[in-house]
Amino acid sequence: MKSGLILAGEPMGLLIAQSEGTLDSVTGYDLAVAGAEFNVAVGVARLGHRVTYMTKLGNDPFGKRIIRVLNENKIGNEFVAWSDTKKTGFMLKGRVSEGDPDIFYFRAGSAASTLSVEDVGKIRFDEYSHIHLTGILPALSKSTLDAVNLMFDRARQAGLLITFDPNLRPQLWPSQDEMIKSINAMAAKADIVLPGTAEGKILMGSDDPKKINDFYRNLGAKVVITKVGSEGAYVTTATEEYLVPGFKVDKVVDTVGAGDGFAAGVITALMEGRTLKEAVRRGNAVGAIQVMSRGDNEGLPYPEQLETFMKK
Repeated sequence: MKSGLILAGEPMGLLIAQSEGTLDSVTGYDLAVAGAEFNVAVGVARLGHRVTYMTKLGNDPFGKRIIRVLNENKIGNEFVAWSDTKKTGFMLKGRVSEGDPDIFYFRAGSAASTLSVEDVGKIRFDEYSHIHLTGILPALSKSTLDAVNLMFDRARQAGLLITFDPNLRPQLWPSQDEMIKSINAMAAKADIVLPGTAEGKILMGSDDPKKINDFYRNLGAKVVITKVGSEGAYVTTATEEYLVPGFKVDKVVDTVGAGDGFAAGVITALMEGRTLKEAVRRGNAVGAIQVMSRGDNEGLPYPEQLETFMKK
């Protein structure tokens, strides 16, 4: 088996407001690329690891820009499919000085929502050591839900380490009950589950990190790492549980992408053979660096930046 990470998701065009205000009142936007799994891919690639990203794009300016950004970050795109009939999704994001920004999606019926088990069939899983999946892609359609479940099964058969971030998007699911059932079923197939406390409250009824971790361990996950904001992350394995403290940040600029940065930090450290505690500490560091930057992935660090930050 070769070393490397494979991901699947929906990257989108991202229009970020240039000034504060409601999305219908601002007069200028900057163009970037968004998507939780895309952010993780960028973070992993910047830290020097081989990563491949599977998706489906529309043959349009957003799709072409996404491919260009994948290439710029040296992210493999051999499993990117194209649609001549469906468009690439995009989103508007507000600018705020505190709190979470307003977000509005234009993604219904997107090209990515047509990803299928046939697309998954093209992946050679034995060429990778790790896979990262989230709860976003399976929320897009029955087709993507089936595709992601097949990815879990094929990855397990091939012996990949599976990390899973629930990354809840309630507005994309037919109902909250279906979301909870589907997300928890996928989490049960993962080696490492990466929820947040607010997600725990929705998915299993508590925002207590110990209870969240015990819940997912009982479902079948080998390791659960619950993100507890600036406090850091709470870890539970078969033999121990502990808190890995977070890093102080000078100023929170944009909270979007922090969890994706955390995942990138954890995954890359594990790919390098570091201990779980070291991996979670790196995850905390990458997440902290990301919240100090505007945009979903622009602040994700290169090795020297990360090393300098972690020595503070």
